[in-house]
Amino acid sequence: MEQIIRMCIPMLSGTKITLTVFFATLAFALPLGFALALGRISKIKTVSKTIEIYSWIMRGTPLMLQLFFFYFVLPYFGILLPGLAAALLAFVLNYAAYFSEIFRAGIQSIPKGQYEAAKAFGFTNGQMLRRIILPQMTKRVLPPVCNETITLVKDTSLVYVLAMNDLLREARTIVQREFTMTPFLLAAIFYLVMTFIVSKIFARLETHYARYSE
Repeated sequence: MEQIIRMCIPMLSGTKITLTVFFATLAFALPLGFALALGRISKIKTVSKTIEIYSWIMRGTPLMLQLFFFYFVLPYFGILLPGLAAALLAFVLNYAAYFSEIFRAGIQSIPKGQYEAAKAFGFTNGQMLRRIILPQMTKRVLPPVCNETITLVKDTSLVYVLAMNDLLREARTIVQREFTMTPFLLAAIFYLVMTFIVSKIFARLETHYARYSE
């Protein structure tokens, strides 16, 4: 038990990096993804096409390659970012692209009749979006957003390629130093607990939004 506690101390430090990347990505990628979704369905073709190309690039290339780009390639253009900043930029832009497609599909899944009914009742576009579209869209997008969030939990381990001392890197350091696989087991438990918590949170959200009819 003492050995496990001794291993957990440096791993807790790595956990801070992992959680920082996770929560910061969600905090910025979700609203950015929603803004991109609105732009994607915009009638302004230049805006819509630009976001479509952006989404295609970000979703069509590996996240690890994007991490390399922001950390190793940008300095050639005079833009030098610290490891955490480069990681957050890559994660936010990558996940915003995925969330934008999920939100776009959710918005477009609402029957057109509901838009027409809202206008008939004199709702402004803002009121219609807030009171009618968003609640129903939220209900429909929760399952795919949950899946992406669980993927994000696991993808945070990719920051080790930038030599950041996240949870997995700390675990690997201990494994190499003490020749024991226990740190990897502890790291696995952490990720499983995180995904369990995320799943439970989204399950409650789905129950809450279940009151909104199709």
